[in-house]
Amino acid sequence: MGLPLNLAVKIGTHLVKQKIKRVDKFAMIVEVEPLFACNLKCGGCGKIQQPHDVLRKRMSVEQAVAAVEECGAPMVSLAGGEPLMHKQIDRIVEELLKRKKFVIICTNAVLLPKHLHKFKPNKNFAWMVHIDGLREKHDQAVDKEGVFDEAVAAVKMAKAAGFQVYTNSTFFNTDSPENIVDVLNFLNDDLKVDRIQISPAYAYEKAPVQSRFLGVEQTRKLFASAFAGGNRKKWRLNHSALFLDFLEGKRDFECTPWAIPSYSLLGWQQPCYLMGDGYVQSYQELLTDTEWENYGRDKDPRCDNCMAHCGYEPTAVLATMGSLKESLRAVVAG
Repeated sequence: MGLPLNLAVKIGTHLVKQKIKRVDKFAMIVEVEPLFACNLKCGGCGKIQQPHDVLRKRMSVEQAVAAVEECGAPMVSLAGGEPLMHKQIDRIVEELLKRKKFVIICTNAVLLPKHLHKFKPNKNFAWMVHIDGLREKHDQAVDKEGVFDEAVAAVKMAKAAGFQVYTNSTFFNTDSPENIVDVLNFLNDDLKVDRIQISPAYAYEKAPVQSRFLGVEQTRKLFASAFAGGNRKKWRLNHSALFLDFLEGKRDFECTPWAIPSYSLLGWQQPCYLMGDGYVQSYQELLTDTEWENYGRDKDPRCDNCMAHCGYEPTAVLATMGSLKESLRAVVAG
């Protein structure tokens, strides 16, 4: 299905402006982590491995907004950690919406019912709820029973209150094509979320469980099988057609890591959200001081099995914009 129209227009306008200015490296989406603390201990995530003094810190509203304005991205993903543990997360959202940004809160949804009243539905705001499988598999992924049911109830509550609700599902080498089809059918047809985001698990270096991550060939076979028979056209997937082609091995791309930069309490993360080779204090430093030529497949072994959305969706979007055929395909959500 691709992006909602108002977001597609925002990003498309942003891309045209960069092209007119002849800017080579720029942010499409910025991920802001206003805290690292979380109320869950997922085996595929390493955010809570930060030192205790860092886990206690919270980013100020002013600092979060300044980072977004500095990089100029039209879309903001507020992540963490669990952003609903930040006492001023509603104010961060409010200030970003005033600046006409499209804002998503990425959450495990456990705290969503408690805080939903602090937010108002807006065409430029959506919840992104993590659901990594059906009941048993999701609860196993987050290492806590009952979380799947809490997340589903929270999605229904937010939808009933008039909010846009997206989901984000990460798939591991323990998943089968049948698992993926079951999860996406449930999210699309039963839960009726507005958009569905999917990602093959990347071997995040701080993740406590390292045995679940997918290789490139595993990823391609997994998604090619799950997408077979026209499945992917019926799901409200929050991706470009070219990125989905990439997942199932029909296309290959190079990573565009600077297009979805990550800003946290430690600064701008080099080179990307998934690899922490250092931090700088400005987005311009990230662009100029990062040795981009040293990253990517066949350049850094840590990149060899990565097919993550944060690196390859921007490449797919740029390829779509650069092709009349692919642009028309995007319009009809092929």
